[in-house]
Amino acid sequence: MFKSSRYDQMVYRRSGNSGLLLPAISLGGWQAIGSYRSDEESKQIFFTAFNHGITHFDFANNYGDPSGASEALFGRILPDMPRHELVISSKAGYPMWPGPYGDGGGRKYLIESCEQSLKRLGVDHLDIFYSHRVDPGTPIEETMGALDTLVRQGKALYVGISNYPDPPFSDAVAAVRKHDWANITIHQPRYHMFERTVEQTVLPTADREGVGVIAFSPLAQGMLTNRYLNGVPTDSRVSSNKGNGAIEAGQITPDRIGQIRKLNAIAARRGQSLAQMALAWILRDPRITSVLTGASRPEQVVDSIACLENLVFSDQELTEIDSIVGV
Repeated sequence: MFKSSRYDQMVYRRSGNSGLLLPAISLGGWQAIGSYRSDEESKQIFFTAFNHGITHFDFANNYGDPSGASEALFGRILPDMPRHELVISSKAGYPMWPGPYGDGGGRKYLIESCEQSLKRLGVDHLDIFYSHRVDPGTPIEETMGALDTLVRQGKALYVGISNYPDPPFSDAVAAVRKHDWANITIHQPRYHMFERTVEQTVLPTADREGVGVIAFSPLAQGMLTNRYLNGVPTDSRVSSNKGNGAIEAGQITPDRIGQIRKLNAIAARRGQSLAQMALAWILRDPRITSVLTGASRPEQVVDSIACLENLVFSDQELTEIDSIVGV
């Protein structure tokens, strides 16, 4: 069922100072797969990814329609895969259920959420469990302490944070070290050519503190592909109106399309698709552990992996890209 050569071509990178290795390309269940493809279609995507060395599959409690459906879908597929060869991650932090305990960074919400994710996925532990966002109403010690509890209970092997800019990122690291809690192994920020704030708010801190970084939305939810070179196609994520943070039509402006076309020209000169160049552009930075991609077809997974064939950029290319995106 699975190729014996599946690990031959993938690149694996260490997550910060930890012992955890992740594939340079990881696959997520946010918008593209989620619960928006049938079980059989999704199975083919996940199987293709694994057959090409992608071992890390990322979810969150609120992914899918309804929330939780993405984890449940993967839970139905997982029995046909070797669990011990996989890194499965999930998160909690955004609204999940009604009432005062279904949102945020509080101890009750995080631990209850993890328990529910384990049931939906059909596993006894997660390899990585994240605090999905900063909760200004909850002390950082409570949030980080809850993650540590999950590690001590054996329900998570590693913990991470997502969408934490600085200073909350540094505060979280300080809290963990003060109390000798489970280290923050990885940070998951939004990062792509059009969204560069992490270069000031995440990457320096991650490098200094020995925390890995996995970039989500590296293709700007499809904007950094050939999908929008000629406007908005009828079958795009914009047209499907999925909600839950999905790309909106107002983001595809004529100016943006002009930028996409110029970036595509650079990619063509490099012998890459725009998507491949966008992934390679992130992975060129040694501080990056992995990029988290989505896919609606198996071929998209294979196309993404091909970015690893050329991760080197000339100074001229980097300057030109910065000029196009307005950095």
